[in-house]
Amino acid sequence: MKILVDAFGGDNAPLEIIKGCILSAEKNPDIKIAMVGNIEKINQCAKENGLDITELELCDAEGEITMEDDPGVVLKEKKGSSMAVGLKLTADGKGDAFISAGNSGAITLGATMIVKRIKGVKRPAFAPIMPTSGGPFMLIDGGANVEVRAEMLRQFGIMGSVYMEKIIGIKNPRVALANVGTEDHKGGPLQHEAFALLKETDLNFIGNIEARDIPSGVADVVVADGFTGNVIAKMYEGAAKEIVGMFKSVFYKNFKTKLAALAIKKEMHELKQYLDYNRYGGAVVMGVNKPVFKAHGSANEVAIAAAIKAAADFAKTGAISIIADKISEIKTKEE
Repeated sequence: MKILVDAFGGDNAPLEIIKGCILSAEKNPDIKIAMVGNIEKINQCAKENGLDITELELCDAEGEITMEDDPGVVLKEKKGSSMAVGLKLTADGKGDAFISAGNSGAITLGATMIVKRIKGVKRPAFAPIMPTSGGPFMLIDGGANVEVRAEMLRQFGIMGSVYMEKIIGIKNPRVALANVGTEDHKGGPLQHEAFALLKETDLNFIGNIEARDIPSGVADVVVADGFTGNVIAKMYEGAAKEIVGMFKSVFYKNFKTKLAALAIKKEMHELKQYLDYNRYGGAVVMGVNKPVFKAHGSANEVAIAAAIKAAADFAKTGAISIIADKISEIKTKEE
């Protein structure tokens, strides 16, 4: 099992990427890790920070894609970048999965055009795994497709259900459609049509879900168009940070509250860990022929290591073949 990692993707590259790869190698010796990027720069960064990368494979790439670049550069001007090379190596079978914390648009376009879509899949989708009080859930689409059709939302539900069952281990995952109300008739034409299509599948479709109910863990897969999903994801992450900040401001207010904080220091640390999206590594680009993960742009070593583990788990399960079969079944029924 070999996981390819973009060494120059994200705000904290290459240092946090290198550290994350080392951390993953220590925790998962059965996973081979190959960093893709300028080998001279990788070695220099490792040397300057006293990091031993002798256990990691290095694949040379001449450039990098920045957050400001147009997504199309991954296919044209920057075909030799760390992201483009990593995607090509993955597509050619030189790696079992690819991870980058870089440009979201570029990795979506690259995954679609280089790794290629699963046969029958209309659009790949970002699918972050996020925490709730009842366990993790997948939000799909988290931002790749602002405008979608109802049949795409049905496919998102199918792909999300397979992932949550085969990789996360949730039996018969509950699938819900993000909407402005829980009643069957809520939403616009897109939601009405998607609701009907999802209801006809063999998924454990529980109907519409309001944003306020998502954190309570009533669904394992939340289906949404990319615009709605991205708003939910960003609000979710921002609220988690704010909650932690509010607790800090309360507990460090005076001597009495500081004593209280000391008494529940362990529990507060657990709460912070629970709310930390880094532990899930980022978002899966669902719907392409090999596992491709988009780590957060600000990903640290923990997030990179988590993404590597998740990518390896995804590759091991054969879930992509299962998704392909289910998408094919839907098409056959409609014909």
